[in-house]
Amino acid sequence: MKLKLLYAFALLFTISFFSATAQSSKMQPLKLVKYKDNVKAPLSSQELSFIKEVYSDKFDAYVLNRPQKLKDLKNLLRNRIIIKEMPELVGNTEKYKTLAEAGLFNAYNSALTFDTTYNKSTFNVLKYNLEFYGRGSRVYRISNTNFFIVILSQHQ
Repeated sequence: MKLKLLYAFALLFTISFFSATAQSSKMQPLKLVKYKDNVKAPLSSQELSFIKEVYSDKFDAYVLNRPQKLKDLKNLLRNRIIIKEMPELVGNTEKYKTLAEAGLFNAYNSALTFDTTYNKSTFNVLKYNLEFYGRGSRVYRISNTNFFIVILSQHQ
């Protein structure tokens, strides 16, 4: 009887030890988000139109009335998103996802559509269901262009 109890205890200890070890190696603590001073400035007309396009009639309730959400969106648009032409990356499909794979973020505006070309003044990155707040940086290809969206981690 004592032998069975000892085996059960040893098994439980072993499982607990390996579970704790596996979790600690995967989940490193995240650095605090540091905001640049430029997030204190009001929204530009372009930023305002991009956010309104995505949030539609929920803009006031979900963005303007939530100061942290507004600050996070400003930080995202001003400091964490880089769009650049990288033709050398086109053939390396394992290094990026496409916008089609990500899909549209149309929870508040069902009329959103995919962009088929890239125009710097009209391209709204917020329309897409991209991993803006995941661990690490992400890369997405804009349709069939040589332009890529690089989303820098907020935990730098």
